[in-house]
Amino acid sequence: MIKPGPVFTRPRTPAAKCLHLVRLNPIITRSELVEATGLSQPTITRATTALLNAGLIQERTDLTQSQGRGRPTVPLEAADNNWVLGGIAVGTSETYIGLYDIKGRTVSEEEIATPVARLTEEDFLEHIMAGINRMMTGLDRRLVALGITTSGTVDEEGLVTADNLGWHGVDIAARLRFQFSVPVVVTSAISAILGSETQAAEIGTNERVLLLFADDSLGSALSVDDEVNSIIPLPQTHSDVLGHGASEHLLATQSILEAVRRHGIQASTLHEVATIAESNSAVRAILDERARQLGQITAEMVHEYSPKTVVIAGGAFTGDSRAPQLFASTVRGSTSEDLELRMIPSHKEIVRAVARTVATDQLLREPLELGRSLQTA
Repeated sequence: MIKPGPVFTRPRTPAAKCLHLVRLNPIITRSELVEATGLSQPTITRATTALLNAGLIQERTDLTQSQGRGRPTVPLEAADNNWVLGGIAVGTSETYIGLYDIKGRTVSEEEIATPVARLTEEDFLEHIMAGINRMMTGLDRRLVALGITTSGTVDEEGLVTADNLGWHGVDIAARLRFQFSVPVVVTSAISAILGSETQAAEIGTNERVLLLFADDSLGSALSVDDEVNSIIPLPQTHSDVLGHGASEHLLATQSILEAVRRHGIQASTLHEVATIAESNSAVRAILDERARQLGQITAEMVHEYSPKTVVIAGGAFTGDSRAPQLFASTVRGSTSEDLELRMIPSHKEIVRAVARTVATDQLLREPLELGRSLQTA
């Protein structure tokens, strides 16, 4: 079933739609906002006035255009205010923290060594809080929101369960919310990867996009109408090589490493396995079967949800050069759908994208609400 979530929705309110378009277009006029959104001139006027008063957009009076009689046209742009938005991408061994301005530009970034499975929840949070405080030192800016992405699943209360992190019902938001007195959202990294796609989409874009992420953890998400939804559970795996059952377990990297060890070969990373596979047919067969099974479960989701585009990401594809082609041939051989297949090419690109996306999510969804929450803090 599809589990809906509140994060990464496309802009719904007039103010959110206007801010979205102002951020996508360096300079834009109110008339162009009317045309792009389909909203009335009075509605756009009210929305832009509210955004101006909140300090989120500003007028470019130096670019004022006079068009005969009537009021001159004053273009708008995203404001240069003192807000900073924090994004935290929790990884198995490292955590990336990015600080961004309201235009989404990186103000500061840092990677912190956090072998999460070997740390207590308290120690992990101490590392994160120290990192944020260190990055904020000397910045003449105000931290206004935090977003966190993590592997595994996040329930409606924001509790995280991730086997690769050793977390089961962990609340990592409450302490950060208390420490920094800002609103905090927690979401799965899979949803955030797809959210980065929707944040860059034009108003009115409703084509479905399916994301499959395969690495230390496995997950999928789908953009439906104006929401990003996790697909839970994934279709099951049926493989004589890898086993039968939950794809989230059998196709994750740890299970692949265990399958390789059953052949008497010790390897600690997928890169090592891929290197060994160049001269070992049994290991090559394990990797090939993983790629085919990922393709098969994706084909099943394509049949069920009819996306226009499938995006793949994670070490299962970037760490094994043969995997993307095997995956693609399996998907295309199992479905008649006219699909665009696209791969996010690097881990670093994924981490930076999800951190920026979750950092700016609250701003883009409810810009005026975020401003009001800061006034009452």
